[in-house]
Formats: sequence, structure tokens, C-alpha cells
Amino acid sequence: MENHNTKKLSHLLRARFPYIYIATYEEDRATKFIKEIVKDKSKIKYPREVFIWTQATGLRNEDKVISNTTAPNKLIEYITNYDKDSIFILYDFHVFFGNKQRPADPAITRSLRDLIPTLKTSKVRKNIIFISPDLNIPESLQKDIVIYDFPLPKMEEIKSRLNKLIVSNQGIDTSNLSEEDKEKLCKAALGLTMQEAESAFALAMVNDGKLNKDDISIILEEKMQVIRKTGMLEYIQSDMGINDIGGLDNLKKWLLKRNNSWSEKAKKYCIPAPKGVLVTGVPGCGKSLTAKAMSTIWQLPLLRLDLGKIFSGIVGSSEENMRKAISTVEAVAPAILWVDEVEKGLNGVSSGNDSGVSSRVFGTFLTWMQEKTAPVFVIATANNIDKLPPELLRKGRFDEIFFVDLPTFNERKEIFRVHLLRRLKDAEICAKVKPDDNKFIEHLAGITEGFIGSEIEQVVISALCDAFFEDRALEPSDFEKAVNNTVPLSKTQREQILAIREWANIRAVSASSKENTKEYTKIETEIDDDDNDKDDITSSRGGRRLDV
Repeated sequence: MENHNTKKLSHLLRARFPYIYIATYEEDRATKFIKEIVKDKSKIKYPREVFIWTQATGLRNEDKVISNTTAPNKLIEYITNYDKDSIFILYDFHVFFGNKQRPADPAITRSLRDLIPTLKTSKVRKNIIFISPDLNIPESLQKDIVIYDFPLPKMEEIKSRLNKLIVSNQGIDTSNLSEEDKEKLCKAALGLTMQEAESAFALAMVNDGKLNKDDISIILEEKMQVIRKTGMLEYIQSDMGINDIGGLDNLKKWLLKRNNSWSEKAKKYCIPAPKGVLVTGVPGCGKSLTAKAMSTIWQLPLLRLDLGKIFSGIVGSSEENMRKAISTVEAVAPAILWVDEVEKGLNGVSSGNDSGVSSRVFGTFLTWMQEKTAPVFVIATANNIDKLPPELLRKGRFDEIFFVDLPTFNERKEIFRVHLLRRLKDAEICAKVKPDDNKFIEHLAGITEGFIGSEIEQVVISALCDAFFEDRALEPSDFEKAVNNTVPLSKTQREQILAIREWANIRAVSASSKENTKEYTKIETEIDDDDNDKDDITSSRGGRRLDV
């Protein structure tokens, strides 16, 4: 346990705080931590005897169980009369503090308040520590109870427990487990309780009788259990890799350079952990795909925050939902938090039509982004940048803002190659169309000027559907037919795309590299038949050209 946490609790005990509340599921680990403090004269001047109470067994110390102490009134009576320096640890006492459905027991809360002068001024040093998984304090005791934040296991603790597991299970093959791999496993387990981490390691060991870096996925699976319970966060499982993204070289290079930024090796370079990126631009051009690929590249869990689920009809609950979502993300850190279409979730910020709820929730999120110390990388995606609040865009919130434009000629080739290799696997179906035919792929890229990535994918799917319907091999003409039947987004939403580009020219970095745009073919797009006004949408590319 960190020295800071030890010092803080020892000071609370020495200062005679009568009631200390620890909200944690790890009662055994918390109790062990308390015992280490109260028996060490260097941490607390006068060592204390430790008692533990549960409603099932009553009060007990290391020697015996104290009879007739299961009832809370009898427990309080025993504490009042006990005449030795001591710590009383009460498990799950919150059940007597009431909840939204029923009030707290007035006799118990009154007895606890009456006990305060004795705990503070008596010559005998006594403290009461409540340990419970739920933080529930009755209003009448809020001024008398101090909350102590008991942290989840740190890296050193988890690594120590893993080493003990390896020693006690000599039959497990760890020959391919390097110290660096061990560190990655422990980092993946950060955010779990010690019991959860130990169970995850044990499951990884019995899965195949081995323990190596490939078992990180099993550790992340345990984290999914924590996330699913919130209802506001969704764990996204992705097998997408860096090669599944066609183009966007600048963005991919930026992400690859920051991989393992939370490792011990990175600390030697004094590299700060990246905060996040905002990816905006033309819809359907790979923003969401990038978020999914990041999880695979960085080997970190990807959590999608649904801002719509944050807001609810109960007054005050939206703000609490945001705080819970943030605490859950930090609990499973290091992790990637994906806020998809962030502008839609923040619609009410500027309108003020919801009595300021959106502004308060947004403010909580902004403050956390600015001040967070937990290794959480935020990737926010947006299509309509006009609706983004200016506070979100200022430096310090994100490390960089990337603009994703229509795919260039080279990028369209890459996108076609990705989808053809993924779908054209049967030799009979591909007799006339080869997924690695560079000449054919260049032809397809040339006739799909102005197509976005999702439209290119649909061209491939439509061609396959036509061949499937007629029960024949795929023909090159199937692709050309699908292209001719598609009206690309660059035509239907030309004005919106031009507006996004104008915004991105001075505010964002292009997600595509300079090399990819050199061969971009200029095509004039007619948008006004009456004036015969031709304007080039596909050759005027938005975003600063930086090689990152």
C-alpha cells in the first residue's frame, strides 16, 4: 500500500476521528491494511487491539468471539464500556443506515451520536471503522463520519500476488513469460480487486497450462464484468487491427508512436501519458473503425460511453450517472474511452432547455478530462463540428484534433484491398476477380472518386449479392454496376463537407499523409445545373498537413 494512504489513515486514527467509512468490496484486504497500521508504533503512537463485527457472528478479536453482540444496540453498548485502546471494524453496518425506500433506524443513529464524546475525549483510544461495498451515510451522521478512499491494488501489489501464484503453481509453464510480459499482465489487471485479479490469473493458468502475454485477453474479460454492471458503458470487443484501416496514415502513425506510453520504459523518457484525440470529419470514413483498431493495437479495453444513457428523468441522477461512469472507467484503467458522435450527446449544452443539466454533466466531463491522472485515453468522434462547444476544442482537453476527409486515390486502393481480401476467399467465386489484382483495384479506385469508406464497402457487398442472387462467379462488371448505382455522400452532402473542410483547414491536422494526397485526382462535381457551376469538392482537402 502506498505511503500516502498509510499516512492518511494513521493521522485520522491519531486525531481521534470517531467514525471512519471505507467503501470497498475488499474487506479482507482493507482489514489487513488497518491491522498493519494499528500494530506499528512508527505509524501510530499507541498500538490498538482490533475487533471485527458482522451481524452474523457478532464481535470478535484474534482470541475469541464476544457473546451477545450481534444486535447493533448490544454492540454499541460493548464499545462504550470497553476500556482498552482499540479499533472496531464493522462490516456491512450500512444496512442500519436506511436507504431511499426506508429511513435509518433512529435509535441506532442516536446511540452512535451519543457515543461520539466518549470516542473523542476518553483516555481510552477507540475508533470505529465502517467497511461496506456501498457508501451509505444517514444525514444525521454526515458531519460525524469521515470517508476514507481505499484504493484498488497498485501495480506492485498485483505483481507480488502474481509472483506468489507462479511459485505456488510450479506445474504452470511460464517459460515464455518475460518480465515485460509479466508487467503487461499486471497492467491489464489494474482496476480489478485483488481477488478479481487473482481469479483472472488463475483462470489464465488453467486455460492452457501456460501463462504468457497472450493471456491478456482473459484478464480483460474479467474487466468486462465490472463494465457491464454500469449500464452506461459498453465494452467493445474488436479484432480490427492497424491493417484493417485503409489510409489515414498520419493518424495511424500518431497512435503507433504513443503505444505503451504507460509502460515503465516510457517513464524513463519522462513521456506524459496521452490524454486523447478528437477525430472529426466526413461520416463513414473510418473514425469509428480507428477507435476499434486502437484497442487491438494498444491491447487495452475499449469502453464506449453512451451519453444518451447518462441523462435520465430523475433530478440529480444525470450528474451522478456521469460520476459513476467516470469512476468505472478509472477503475478498469489503463483503458480507452470512446465517446461516439459526441456532438449529439451535448446538444442541450448551448440551448439551456433542460434547466442546466446538460451543462453540469458536460462540465463534470470537461473537468475530469483536464485533471484526470488515471491512464484513460479518450477518443471522441464527431460528424457535425458546428455543434461542438468551444470549451471541448481548446488545447489541454485533447492532445490533437484530427480531420478525416474523403479517401484519396491511394486510400481508396487500400480500402478496396482490405474488403476484397476479407470477403473474396472462395476460389470458384473469385475465378474472374482476384482480391490481389492491383490493376483491377486501381481501376476501382479510379471510378470511385468521392466515395467514402463505407460506400466502398457497400460496392463490394452489392457486387457479391448480385453474383450470389444469380448463382455464378463474381464478374468485374458487378463492381462497376454497383458504383454506377451509388450516389456518393460527396454529392448529397456537398455543402456540409465543404463547411467541415473550411473549419478543419485551420483547426485540425489531416488524418491522411502528404504522400497519399499527391496522386489525388481532380474531378469537377456539378452541383448547380442552372448556372452550370462546377466546384471541386474532392481536390480541396481540409486539415493541416503534418507528418506525425
